[in-house]
Amino acid sequence: MQFDELKLKRQFLNALEDLGFLRPTPIQVQAIPRILSGQDVVAVAQTGTGKTAAFVLPILQKIQGRQDGAPRAMILVPTKELALQVHRAVEDFGSHTDLRSVALVGGVGPKAQIEKLQQGVEIVVATPGRFMELYLRGLLVVKNIQMVVLDEADRMMDMGFMPQLRDIQEIIPRKRQNLLFSATFPQRVEHLVDDFLLWPTRIEVAPEGTPVGTVSQFTMEVPNVQTKLHVVLHLIRQSSEGARTLIFSRTKEDAKAIRAFLSDALREEIVDLHSNKAQHTRLAAMEKYRHGAVRILVGTDVASRGIDVPETEMVINFNVPRMSDDYVHRIGRTGRAERLGSAYTLIDPTDVVAWKRILERLPNDDPPQKLSMPIGIEITETPPWEAKEMARTIDFQKRKADPTYKGAFHEKKRKPQGRRRRG
Repeated sequence: MQFDELKLKRQFLNALEDLGFLRPTPIQVQAIPRILSGQDVVAVAQTGTGKTAAFVLPILQKIQGRQDGAPRAMILVPTKELALQVHRAVEDFGSHTDLRSVALVGGVGPKAQIEKLQQGVEIVVATPGRFMELYLRGLLVVKNIQMVVLDEADRMMDMGFMPQLRDIQEIIPRKRQNLLFSATFPQRVEHLVDDFLLWPTRIEVAPEGTPVGTVSQFTMEVPNVQTKLHVVLHLIRQSSEGARTLIFSRTKEDAKAIRAFLSDALREEIVDLHSNKAQHTRLAAMEKYRHGAVRILVGTDVASRGIDVPETEMVINFNVPRMSDDYVHRIGRTGRAERLGSAYTLIDPTDVVAWKRILERLPNDDPPQKLSMPIGIEITETPPWEAKEMARTIDFQKRKADPTYKGAFHEKKRKPQGRRRRG
């Protein structure tokens, strides 16, 4: 199928041609006609399959030009990074129209955002917190909103946005078209659908929580952190020249250590992205990576849903994420826009339990391929402090799985001490 068969107008077909989009993805084929017809839609599709275009294109077409400058469509997203990504998509797909949009996000001063609102916009892309902040200050008019999108709904639930979403539901017009897009569909999202959508059409282009098929998945058992660093360096050196690589760690401390190690070993700039970074620093790091000024970005899960860089050829999971949904979103940063990508997951002894849970959720027909340690990799001895930390983590995991498990680190009752005899 071609884009013109989806009944998109010429200005949007021209924008798609400018951006190099040749044909619609399955989620776009199914969602765009239904949204254009006015249906409420729940769409579940793997990350990296074109969900953003699936709702942005029909929204732009249905808005049909400027009116009084009050927003007529609202797209709610869980993170600042994703808001900026979606806002950029709105501008790109609407480049042959006069439609205006603004990204309303926290972490930066609202002055520039307020000025754009006062100049008039048709589409608002916002995080729930900043949206409510500006509304309560009387700076955001919502009476003309006709279309509402909840993007990355599963992540919104994970981040505890339900109270803010209910507040927003109370202030926007009841007569509206509602769209919900998500890569996974846990029970919390089902409750959200029940609250927000009326008789929605459900679209599911792949089993819920399934990684995109353009990503080749690999795993490797690695004994400790230092050896993991050597493996990461090896994978980067073996990749194609200039290939962009995204590395995920569980903690910001690991992200800093990985960045420092690779920067020193490769003698080039590496950027990291985590919650400790100021907003302007995070945005600058993302822009450098997006435009190829740096080829390696190290991040915690704060980055797993806000980066849409099709040139990302490789994802490395330095640690196994604790949730299977996070794994799907991490590796979905590569293999985007029908390109091929590879994802490597490094598994140390503390990752075994989490990885087993993830495997139980992944399709059995194409499991990740197990790799042996590459020849020549320096395998360092696990230092005593790390071995002790690993033992404690494994002990905690066993306790959580079996409440009756006493564990290697349980507190022993102290023997009563006899009275000291006076000299």
